[in-house]
Amino acid sequence: MRRLEDIEERPRNIMPKKIRLPKGKKTKYAIVLGTRPEIIKMAPIIREFEEQGLNYIIVHSGQHYSPHMDSNIFKDLNFPKPDYNLKVGSNSRGKQIKHIMKDLENIFKDEKPDIVLVEGDTNTVLAGAYAASNTGIKVGHVEAGLRSHDRRMPEEINRILTDHISDYLFAPTSRSKENLLKEGIEENKIYITGNTIVDAILQNLEISNHDSHYAKSLIGRLNTRDYVFLTLHRQSNVDSKTQLKIILEEIVKIPKEYGLEIIFPMHPRTKKMISEYNLGRHVERGKGILATEAVGYLDCLQLESKAKLIMTDSGGLQEESCILGVPCITLRENTERPETLAVGSNALIGKEYHKLLDYVGKSLKKGNNWKNPYGDGKTAEKIVEIIQNDLDLIKCAE
Repeated sequence: MRRLEDIEERPRNIMPKKIRLPKGKKTKYAIVLGTRPEIIKMAPIIREFEEQGLNYIIVHSGQHYSPHMDSNIFKDLNFPKPDYNLKVGSNSRGKQIKHIMKDLENIFKDEKPDIVLVEGDTNTVLAGAYAASNTGIKVGHVEAGLRSHDRRMPEEINRILTDHISDYLFAPTSRSKENLLKEGIEENKIYITGNTIVDAILQNLEISNHDSHYAKSLIGRLNTRDYVFLTLHRQSNVDSKTQLKIILEEIVKIPKEYGLEIIFPMHPRTKKMISEYNLGRHVERGKGILATEAVGYLDCLQLESKAKLIMTDSGGLQEESCILGVPCITLRENTERPETLAVGSNALIGKEYHKLLDYVGKSLKKGNNWKNPYGDGKTAEKIVEIIQNDLDLIKCAE
């Protein structure tokens, strides 16, 4: 952990506020993040802070630490480096959370933010919420109320605990709010705001059209411009040799059956397990699969937007495919994004991997006339306005 003193002064475009605080009482915000999805979904909030000239710090746990999964995103999004990097790296869940909590409590005691914002369901999110609560700081949970109803998933435990710790719960949809109410969380803490992923896509898709040279080179290597975009990373899929083998054996049938090639950027964890289990023959180029290293965010966004079909076990890609108008097949038994199933953008395969080819055929025929359920792209603006007005009123009364 270290304070980065060489950060360039952030440009400030100070906008008039509804409440003008006396000097020395300005509300201070802390953003805690640790993985690529968190950075992407927090980016619109950071942009909103910048536009309004608000006082904030960014703390990065370092839970994702490879360049494509981490530091390159800050460059792609033209953001300053985090104020702190805890460099937690890879470790067991318990050790990660303990490490992050300890360092965050020290930072919070020094920086004294009025609120800590976390996003999603990672170990970093839970540790950030706990550390803030332990030091008497308010917690805001962005993307609150998501539930897979499968407590075997570490992410589900992280979501539930973080929601019950939080003072502000920013639910992306009415369904998310209903989940929170059923668990006894007070309604006055819950705000339906939409999802910042819509903001992020609207802000970054045009940038990716111009800057995603690697994505374009990958598409150029295919024999056809019609392809499936595939990602795999969840423990339940890649840490089991039997499960991973089943998935790969079914996926390699797709090119022959449908004439679609597969672009497969491999998460570092997935690449490692394919090697350890000696399953590399399933991702050979001659079988219609273009397996690559993990790609940067803008390249990933470009590859998603141009695909005929997305197959994934990622929660974020279920949302992104829905917003981009690309059919999705989720390689899991459950999903915390049931809205995508309701509108018809997503199909949940469950355990029916032997029917994957049928799922592909049905997904390719369904079209993309569904309505995006995640908001209008102004979620970050709504979240910042809610927090700012509430905390500024509190500070004025002090």
